[in-house]
Formats: sequence, C-alpha cells, structure tokens
Amino acid sequence: MNKLSSAPRAQILGLMVEGDSIRAITRITGVSKNTVVKLLEDAGEAFSDYQDRTLCGQTCKRVQVDEIWAFVYTKAKNVESAKAAPEGAGDCWTWWAIDADTKLIPSFYVGSRDAEAAQAFIGDLATRLTNRVQLTSDGHKPNLQAVEQSFGADVDFAQLVKIYGDAPAGGRFSPGVCIGADKRSVEGNPSPQHISTSYAERANLTLRMGARRFTRLTNAFSKQVENYAHSVAIHLMHYNFVRIHQTLHCTPAMSAGVTAKLWELTDLVKVLEDWELNQD
Repeated sequence: MNKLSSAPRAQILGLMVEGDSIRAITRITGVSKNTVVKLLEDAGEAFSDYQDRTLCGQTCKRVQVDEIWAFVYTKAKNVESAKAAPEGAGDCWTWWAIDADTKLIPSFYVGSRDAEAAQAFIGDLATRLTNRVQLTSDGHKPNLQAVEQSFGADVDFAQLVKIYGDAPAGGRFSPGVCIGADKRSVEGNPSPQHISTSYAERANLTLRMGARRFTRLTNAFSKQVENYAHSVAIHLMHYNFVRIHQTLHCTPAMSAGVTAKLWELTDLVKVLEDWELNQD
C-alpha cells in the first residue's frame, strides 16, 4: 500500500485544523478520500497517545473545565427513526480542562454528559496535576461528585452558575439572555476573583470554528464516533503544540514548559511516523 510522504501529510493536517471538510481536502490536494480518512484515523490515534503520555506532571494553579456539544450521525432525538444508525450515534460531548495561565489543555474526554463521563474526565485530569489547584466548572451537577471522588479535599473547587432569562439572546441556537452568574464555593478556599469559565468557553469557540465536524447546519458532522474523537485529538494537538496563542505569543505547550520549541506541522507528522513505527 502506498503511503503519503511527509509534505502532503503536513498539508492535509493543516487543512483539517483550519476547518476544511474531508471532501474539500480531497479537491484541494488531489488525494483520495480514503487516504485522507486513513490519515485522520492514524493521526487521531497517534496524537491522542502522545498527549496522554506527555501532558502529565502539570503544575497548573487555576484550571477551568467545560464541555461542548455536537452529534454523531444524527441528533439524539432522531436516532430511533434513523436508518442504520451506528453504535455511538446521537449527541456527543467533548469535555476538557484548560490552564488559565498557560492556556494548555492537559486533559480531554469524548463521550456522553452523564456522571460516568464526568468521573472519567475529572479522574484523568486529577492524575495529571501535581499540586493543589483552583478548579472552576459550570453548574453541571455530575461535576460535584466527580471532583469529590477524584480530588477529595485537596482542591479549591467552585462552580459558576449562570442565570438565564426567558427571552432568547439571539438566533436558533441561542440560550436565554444571561441575566447574572452565581459564584458557588464548593470545596476548599477558591479565590472569588478567579471563579470563571471564560477561558474554557473561549476554547469551545476555537474548537467549533476550527474543527469542521462542529460546524452547525452543515452535513460535515461525524458519521462515526471514532472519527469524531480522532478529529478532536488532532485539533487539540495542533492547539497545544503548533498554534501560537495571541496573548502568550507562543504555544500553550511552550508556556507550560512541555516543549522548548515552536512546533510546525512537520513536527506533528514526525509524531505520527514514530507512532507508526511502534505499530509495526
């Protein structure tokens, strides 16, 4: 089987993280759809493995967590009536944590939005931190038990619960107008001035703007949950190691001390090639 060289692989990965769809990438590069999908699958596996091994021992001081909605194949309400819906079809959530200082995303999880998913995500986050942190989430109730089980009393945990009015703020997907926010101290002694989820919510926008599978009102959504997860892993690998953060003037991985250099797309391909060697 023929394998793409490093240059076209880097080009395709660059197009993926800039929000191009699979079919658009095939038109731009001339590479077959199956080859692009195979690169998506392999890169997703490689980057997920690399970040799992590398983003450990973090000394974060302030961490914000949030989750973003998308769907696989069809929305949850349509799964029963959908033709040949695959396993994993329906609503799908991406959970992640962001360091408020370095903007690094050290942990993410793709799954549902229930208590089991909250525990899997928060539990993984706890293993990656080496010191006591101030942790802020929204008012999602499963986070309460997940933080208790994963951190115990060794955390300063607060929730920012937004209060919405009845009138919608804007278009079809807009919630009600936010008329206030309630800062709730849950565990430890969180600093009130740092009880915020603003960075996590901005990261949600970055993902929705950059990952084509999150674009609303298109047919670019994932048809398989595995490829959805691969897309998230590729986007976050690029975000952490390649994309220069506007306020940091370097990448989050450089700011957090994970790497000393500015990565390029060819460095991502090198991670993929190293992973492929270990698969042989």
